Amino acid sequence: MRNINNSQQIEVTILLPAYNEELVIGSTVSTLTKQYPDFEILVVDDGSTDNTLKEAIAAGANVWPHPYNIGNGAAIKSGLRAAAGEWVIMMDGDGQHDPEDIARLLEFKENYDMVIGARTRKSETSLHRDIANKFYNSLASYVCKFKVEDLTSGFRMIRKNTAMQFIHLLPNTFSYPSTLTLAYLRSGLGVKYIPIETRSRKGKSKIKLLEDGTRFFIIITKIATLFSPLRVFLPTSFFFFIAGFSYYIYTFITAHRFSNMSALLLSTSVIIFMMGLISEQITQLRYDRHQPRPRS
Repeated sequence: MRNINNSQQIEVTILLPAYNEELVIGSTVSTLTKQYPDFEILVVDDGSTDNTLKEAIAAGANVWPHPYNIGNGAAIKSGLRAAAGEWVIMMDGDGQHDPEDIARLLEFKENYDMVIGARTRKSETSLHRDIANKFYNSLASYVCKFKVEDLTSGFRMIRKNTAMQFIHLLPNTFSYPSTLTLAYLRSGLGVKYIPIETRSRKGKSKIKLLEDGTRFFIIITKIATLFSPLRVFLPTSFFFFIAGFSYYIYTFITAHRFSNMSALLLSTSVIIFMMGLISEQITQLRYDRHQPRPRS
């Protein structure tokens, strides 16, 4: 459902994934259309059961509808494939992000491959999400050896031809920002954070604290293992080595023997370490085959 002229050269696409956001999607699109008339405003309707689709079309957006609800990450993948712009700015369709901040992202597009809006303490976010985000940011910073200020921010600008190299890695759920961030950092691409303030969303949140929080932690662990295996395998191997060596010292002092449990723990530590080395080599081979495309 496009109303863009194919002969018109589009530099920037503003991508909004939306699911049951009829209360705010129309006003958001209208504001973006007025402020950025030369940009493509693309709404991916993820199988909404309300009037999200109609509101987005009425406000002047190009709309890509899903036949049913697949997931926030799936909407982003559809939007990346359909986007006409060289640069894609992702923002939530629930009214949390300020359209004025788009101009601040664009200031850095010539020097970075991805620019991310990092939520500050002044943002209107819940306490449990702030605690969870701080934990995830610390984990990602450890994996990447780079200070990750906001791993889960959905407000970011990326170069489309670079992002398409990683689209097959993106999950269909809410954790696509984490995957993109780690993929860019692990590939040696330039990432920039700028501070932003977000507003409270309009309508009910689609994220379930226990269910999505558990799934998100598992996905983060999988992503960490995928991009930097030794950062996960090495501490685990070290833990088993210390446990095995400590138990050996204990049994040597108390029973003057080397126990089977000590042998098992030490052997496990060696096996895990070797698995980490193999995983690291596989990861490096994959990245060698997927080098970033040169900038046009």
